Amino acid sequence: MKYTTLPNTDIKVSKICLGSMTWGNQNTEEEGHSQIDYALEQGVNFIDTAELYPVPATAETSGRTSEIIGSWLKKTGKRNEVVIASKIAGPGDYTAHIRTTGFSPNSIKEALNSELKRLQTDYIDLYQLHWPERDTNKFGIRNFPYKSAQQWEENFAEVIEELNNQVKAGKIRQFGISNENSWGTMRYLQEAKDKNLQRPVTIQNAYSLLNRLFEYDLVEVSMREDIGLLAYSPMGFGVLSGKYIKGIAKDNARLKLHPRFARYSSEQSTEATKQYLKIAEDNGITLAQMSLAFVNQQPFVTSNIIGATSLEQLKENIASINLDLNEEVLEAIDAVHNVMPNPAP
Repeated sequence: MKYTTLPNTDIKVSKICLGSMTWGNQNTEEEGHSQIDYALEQGVNFIDTAELYPVPATAETSGRTSEIIGSWLKKTGKRNEVVIASKIAGPGDYTAHIRTTGFSPNSIKEALNSELKRLQTDYIDLYQLHWPERDTNKFGIRNFPYKSAQQWEENFAEVIEELNNQVKAGKIRQFGISNENSWGTMRYLQEAKDKNLQRPVTIQNAYSLLNRLFEYDLVEVSMREDIGLLAYSPMGFGVLSGKYIKGIAKDNARLKLHPRFARYSSEQSTEATKQYLKIAEDNGITLAQMSLAFVNQQPFVTSNIIGATSLEQLKENIASINLDLNEEVLEAIDAVHNVMPNPAP
């Protein structure tokens, strides 16, 4: 395994992070525990969850994923061997069953305390804002939502101050943001600087062969401001395994169970995936490992969040850490990207 640290901290994390959002829906508690056990054996020490999980989000299942991690922690007593990241859900129709009050101080306290109970721990290593409160270009929105974007009052200072309060209380060690853009990221950083407070250390955004939007301007923010990317959906909901193109996806595959998750299933995404698959096959590697290796070796990536519904998938995904793509492969990938950039924003 390869390791990095969360920027400006001494928290050592594996370059591969174990994603968990299928646990409690597609995966049982026993399967979740088996995935953690295997990942830990392979040197993975970083686990990502959220109060919203598992997905799809429902009132009946909300928080179940973290409960599975919590039961593993209680059973094994290995809290000091893992770095745990979690998230407070932002507002929206699909999270109204959790709360409707966004990132107010009381909401942050309530969400954090509830998550600590589910995880059966006294602290969370990295606590993240799952997506912005304000309406902006998130979750694949191409055009800026001008009208609805006005219905929000700026509260960056209030949020930063409350997260710092929770650091002082010992309930979180560091905090980060997620699904953010450049303006929001810089505003959080500026508020922390102006008030001489602890700042966000990571940003968790989508990043894959089908979505390289992070490179457009957030990469410069990441590298110059030293805020690390935690890349999610590096496999594009499994599309970049090639199983849907090849027609070998099992009945319990995510897009067969939940076809509404169509972010990576457009005609353009399918065509780009076919071309990436050819590059992989021409070089004697699987598309899954090529897709993950591409993310792993980006200098701005602190950790690559992988997810799997089976141990077989998990083994292949973690093994991608041992693959280094050569310049010929990288140039071939860029050639496809230049013709079909970001088909799944």
